Amino acid sequence: MKTDKAIEDQFESLGDDHASSTQDTPLRKDAFMLDDDEKINRIQDNVREILLTLGLDLEDDSLKGTPKRVAKMFVNEIFGGLHPKRKPKSSTFDNKYKYGEMLVEKNITLYSTCEHHLLPIVGKAHIAYISNGTVVGLSKMNRIVDYYAKRPQVQERLNLQIVKELQNVLNTEDVACVIDAKHLCVNSRGIRDIDSSTVTAEYGGKFKEESFRREFLDYINLDTTF
Repeated sequence: MKTDKAIEDQFESLGDDHASSTQDTPLRKDAFMLDDDEKINRIQDNVREILLTLGLDLEDDSLKGTPKRVAKMFVNEIFGGLHPKRKPKSSTFDNKYKYGEMLVEKNITLYSTCEHHLLPIVGKAHIAYISNGTVVGLSKMNRIVDYYAKRPQVQERLNLQIVKELQNVLNTEDVACVIDAKHLCVNSRGIRDIDSSTVTAEYGGKFKEESFRREFLDYINLDTTF
């Protein structure tokens, strides 16, 4: 029978390997029973306890407001993408101009949080799709990336969620996404390799074909500095 230490070591190792058991963000059924204010109050109390346990003096002017600030940041900002009410509305339009080539939105700034150590993931997402009769506003792709990034994440899952959402919005399988990001759980702790980054990709429909995939990657590599 495994000891508590052995079980702890097993899950710590899985976290370093970026293992994930589902393509959907793992949420409890009662995830949205509490409103945002109630969540902030609970998180504030827990953050306060963590800081006190670490030995910090929360009467100090610099630290006094930290528990509340962290709680509001968790609920309203860096984990704001957990709540479906914040999901961006992605209106589509008829492709009246009959544009038939791929559309690429690249260098989308991405900020997320590693779900294993709650440390930042920072990088770029590159998205492409081929219209099946409808198009979506350019900024909506950025908003979709931002929505799914604002939750505890695994990069592979984030890639899949972005592609799946755009496939649903555009009613086409012809969607691709490449993400290149730095994980501070690797860069600032553990091995502390500050130069490494992680690249993941998900290709749907025509992008599974070498010619379309290569064209997409060539667009990503174009020098578009202005």
